[in-house]
Amino acid sequence: MLYPTHQSESVTQICLFRWAKFMEGQYPELELMYHIPNEGKRSRSAGARMKQEGLKPGVPDVCLPVPRSDYHGLYIEMKVDRNKPTENQKHWLGALKRQGYFTAVCYGWEAASKVILQYLGGRP
Repeated sequence: MLYPTHQSESVTQICLFRWAKFMEGQYPELELMYHIPNEGKRSRSAGARMKQEGLKPGVPDVCLPVPRSDYHGLYIEMKVDRNKPTENQKHWLGALKRQGYFTAVCYGWEAASKVILQYLGGRP
């Protein structure tokens, strides 16, 4: 496994969404892909408010709500360097998989783009 070390997770996701925008001509459904902003440092009060609004730790970073093959949609947890999924992230990935979603952990935007193309091609 290659672990990109030159980019932060934020930069990696920016690259992924730039790639997706470029690929929308070939795959219009990429317009529906979105980032779930669960990470980040917040004040105690902002964190409490966001939890009341429905924020849940461990939800994957990226969602493509487009059915393919036997799956309802795709969720991707983005990682950089040698970071591993947390226990909350593992829980969410497993729970979503049991509900009929394809899930993946991707190290770098290039890996995520390959998973997305395979998914959209019906070969996850």
